[in-house]
Amino acid sequence: MQLNTKMISLCGTMALTLAGMASAQEQVVRIGHVGPLTGAIAHLGKDNENGARMAIDELNAKGIVLDGKKTKFELASEDDGADPKQATSVAQKLVDARVSGVIGHMTSGTTIPASKIYYDAGIPQISPSATNPKYTRQGFNTAFRVVANDGQLGGALGRYAAQSLKAKSVAVIDDRTAYGQGVAEEFSKAAKAAGVTIVTTQFTNDKATDFTAILTAIKAKNPDMVFFGGMDAVGGPMLRQMKQLGIKSKFMGGDGLCSSDLPKLAGDGLEDEQVVCAEAGGVPDSEKKAMDDFKAAYKKKFNQDVVIYAPYVYDSLMTMADAMQKAGSADPKKYLPILAKLSHKGVTGNIAFDSKGDIKDGSLTLYMYKGGARTKIATVK
Repeated sequence: MQLNTKMISLCGTMALTLAGMASAQEQVVRIGHVGPLTGAIAHLGKDNENGARMAIDELNAKGIVLDGKKTKFELASEDDGADPKQATSVAQKLVDARVSGVIGHMTSGTTIPASKIYYDAGIPQISPSATNPKYTRQGFNTAFRVVANDGQLGGALGRYAAQSLKAKSVAVIDDRTAYGQGVAEEFSKAAKAAGVTIVTTQFTNDKATDFTAILTAIKAKNPDMVFFGGMDAVGGPMLRQMKQLGIKSKFMGGDGLCSSDLPKLAGDGLEDEQVVCAEAGGVPDSEKKAMDDFKAAYKKKFNQDVVIYAPYVYDSLMTMADAMQKAGSADPKKYLPILAKLSHKGVTGNIAFDSKGDIKDGSLTLYMYKGGARTKIATVK
């Protein structure tokens, strides 16, 4: 009886020792994600978060080993409410939590101030959607993006307005955010260079709901087109009010407008072929299968369609994890130099960064809305 008790005790001790050895061979790597999970554009932020969760789940299914240890990836998701002050607060929270990298933020206005905090901490940051050129022009070797910037986005839209849509006069509105102002300025620059007259420039904000004053001023100018630098949550109601005021101008915007939710937000204000927009990314038809497969998997997992940026978030996180695997470590000091030189084949195309952290050879996809759905026009460089 005494012998059995000793054997049981010995077996218990051995089991605990083996469990301790096993746990010593495992590690948790936390990757931060930040986007607006509350507020007017929460539908975009949650779309982003879903893309990150898809990547995390796939990585964990692969049983990746880093630093000689089986690695479990965890997503540390934070809400910045699309507010610059809140963005810096959650950025510091992620730094304090010792995340190995950050995917985000979503808007330029939050991404830019947060980037200084990540840079000071030496933590790599990949934005899946911030397009303001300033983000990658601060000299921060930790800052990367996987989409084209406003210079490319606004420039392509300005040229398309003049050359393909034959617009002669355009009224420009922006929401005064870093994104909205940036893309509107680049559009105006390219449109004017192509011979378009900017008849008026008006301003709103990213929380506005009443546009009567600025639209009345625009109606008096009778422009061929209205360009809006801002997000779909504002652009949708603006389209409704344009219809109420009898403004029949074409309506154009950047990627913030170009969502699958715009028809719902605009309601009967969305006329067929009235709205043209561009996504700061996209793949040519020859590489379309990977994107289609991702969208089908997303729909199966979350029971909803991709809104805009989820594939770019997924690719951002997978690119970061690829760099970690090639470095054999989640230590930012070890994998950051590899990330800067990496070439990663993603669902949104090939991802490689230039010396500033901008994506090389970024694509743009032009869309218009027909029958209440977003319809692709073309993917351009």
